[in-house]
Amino acid sequence: MDETAIDRAAMERLGKALAFICGPTHPTTIALQAAAKSGSERDIKAARLLFLKLKPGDRRSALAMLDDA
Repeated sequence: MDETAIDRAAMERLGKALAFICGPTHPTTIALQAAAKSGSERDIKAARLLFLKLKPGDRRSALAMLDDA
């Protein structure tokens, strides 16, 4: 499985969760929303990189919000 193979709907939900946690103008939020919209490999890789650079607590919170959905 390709590391960039991710469900676009999941990326969109993750972007919404990060908009709540980090704010709608946070670079990671914007990158995830752009990746979900375009689906391009370049956008997905950029969003993934920014997501991994978030504070661990922010990442866990966003992923926990996905689990609740």
